[in-house]
Amino acid sequence: MWRDNELYEFLTKNQVSQDGSHDTRSLQANFDALSQLAPVGFSAGLHIRFASPLIYVRTYDEAWTKIYDENAYALRDPLVFWGLGVKGHTRWSAIKLPDPFNILGQARSHGLAYGAVISCGPITSRTIVGMAHNEREFVDREIEIAVKIVQRLHIAAEPPTELTPAQIEALRLLADGDRHAAAAAKLGISESAFKARLQSARVRLGARTTAQALKKAREYQLI
Repeated sequence: MWRDNELYEFLTKNQVSQDGSHDTRSLQANFDALSQLAPVGFSAGLHIRFASPLIYVRTYDEAWTKIYDENAYALRDPLVFWGLGVKGHTRWSAIKLPDPFNILGQARSHGLAYGAVISCGPITSRTIVGMAHNEREFVDREIEIAVKIVQRLHIAAEPPTELTPAQIEALRLLADGDRHAAAAAKLGISESAFKARLQSARVRLGARTTAQALKKAREYQLI
């Protein structure tokens, strides 16, 4: 089963397409393609900003992901360090970065014996995907296919670059502490019209709640 964050769950459940951003059908199709390519799973962090991915999906062994999370290995993983430092692709066996916590060795004990990592996008919004094989190294052709899949995922998950002036006004008033009725009065619109603006902002930002929309708008520096 996919291990995903709230944003991906929201997008998939509601099939939200935000004017070309977060194309859920493209995300679904490319995650499916990546899953078929990686026999024992993959880990995909799309658009990593401030050390947190916009979308995070994993299909690795549940026991391994539990160990990985409990020990905060994402902050110590040589694969992650490589992906943040380099744009491109390589096999796990070719990475010579220090691994003092033996993360790759522990992964092997859970069937993740071989793998490849792919990194694309600017450092301010990096996408890093690792995929694993239990029997052999990935061949060049498989990695080439994976690179194309990751590039499509990066594009499909591109966060919005702007909100409408009306959406910005509505979110800013809430950020300043106004309640719906007061904010609507300041804008000279009905409360239902104000709520409609918030709803459109949530859809645009891929947020389940207004609080999430405010958080994402700040992260994207839209308000």
